[in-house]
Parts: sequence; structure tokens; C-alpha cells
Amino acid sequence: MRLPIYQVDAFADRLFAGNPAAVVPLETWLPEATMTAIAVENNLAETAFFVPQADGFGLRWFTPEIEVPLCGHATLASAFVLMTKLEPARTHARFHTKSGALEVTRNGELYALDFPSRGLEAAADPDAVAQALGGAPVAVSFSTDRYMALYETPAEVRALKPDMKKLLATKYGRAIATAPGEEGCDFVSRFFAPSAGIDEDPVTGSSHCTLVPYWAKRLGKTKLVARQVSKRGGTLFCEDAGPRTIMSGRGQLYLEGSIYV
Repeated sequence: MRLPIYQVDAFADRLFAGNPAAVVPLETWLPEATMTAIAVENNLAETAFFVPQADGFGLRWFTPEIEVPLCGHATLASAFVLMTKLEPARTHARFHTKSGALEVTRNGELYALDFPSRGLEAAADPDAVAQALGGAPVAVSFSTDRYMALYETPAEVRALKPDMKKLLATKYGRAIATAPGEEGCDFVSRFFAPSAGIDEDPVTGSSHCTLVPYWAKRLGKTKLVARQVSKRGGTLFCEDAGPRTIMSGRGQLYLEGSIYV
């Protein structure tokens, strides 16, 4: 069987930036073992698979280790493929996922993702998380399936060299590091997820479901520009919409080909 495959740099203003995701459009679902094997072979942070449904598309995301319940950059990449390669006249799509229905709207080069917001609560093991990340976070909280460590400056976040074994030994094994912004953005972040088989994710949409409500409240504004300061880097144009978080970014097509399974 021959399957199409695309690789898209998501949340990227140029090629070789943002977060690369593979996208495999399907007519019907493949066996889960096959989708996992394809994700392992691709060796990217995420491989997305989508199938047509009556009122949209079913969408699933796989890392080389696990299937994840929510992924921003691979959703943007899927919408990019759908709206530029498969149905160029389309400007809106609804994806049905393990995190509910996710809407994506295209406005020129920007793809706006409508995602569920996530709140914060006290972390049970803040000292262990701080030791794993390094530096001197001023606070460590917890959100759904990951920690969030707050630092005072963007320079501190950029300088982090986490101990992945120590982070993996924490309850959730994944953490956001964030700080107030600098010129051109309202806040910065990085994301480390060894428990998902990803030491550092270049640009992480799902983390902004936590970051945007937090920084919107702290800064007293609903529209924010975010910068993920990984080596590749990426920019997200965000809006706090109460129970929903809107994040927009661009996509860049890197690769188009076929898989033989």
C-alpha cells in the first residue's frame, strides 16, 4: 500500500525553523501498530494521521514512543496540508481528537488553532522539578500532564540544560520553562518531555494552552505574542478566549513523498 506523506515546519516563518511534523492523510485508519511504526521510522516529535468524517476529520498524533492526547504543531501541519495540498479552496476544518473537537481557520498565511485552555495548580514535587530543570525558578506549578516552572528572565530559560534522567524520574516527566518576554514578544518558553521520548520539543502548541491563560492574567491583556526559544525557535500569535486558547502561526512545506507499507 502506498500512502502520501508530507513534512511541514509548523509555527515557522521560514524553512528549518519551528517544529517539524509529518502528516499522513488516510482514507481509513491504519492499525495502531502500523501508525506507531511509521512514527518511529519518521523519528520526528510528532506524526499526524487524519481521516475524513461526516463533519470534519478524525486526527491522531504519535511520537516515536506514545500516542498523545493533544498536539498543536502537528494540528497546524495537518491543516496546512489539507488547505494547501489537498483542498486549496478550504479555509476552515474541524478535527475530532482525544481532546475534543479542534477548529482550525486559515487567514492568509496564518493558521488559527482553537484549543481548550488548561489551568494551573500546585505541584506536589516542586524541588525535584527545579533540580531537574536547573537554574532558580521562582515557582513550579502543575497543569494537566506537565509542570510549569517560572523564571525571572528569558536569559535564564535559554541557558537551561536540564538533567533528563532527573526530569524523567518526576511524576510526569515533562516540564515547561517560561519567563516574561523581551523585545517583540510577551513571554518566552521551552518544553522538555523525556517521558514522551522528546528531550526538547522545538515549538509546543499544547503548552500554550497553559501559558496563554497564565500570562494573559498576569499581564492584563488577552492578545499576546509568544516565542519558544528552542534552538529552532518559533512564534505564536495567541489570544486568551476564556475556556479556549487561540494560537496562530505559519507553516512551511519541507517534504512531500510516499510511504510503502
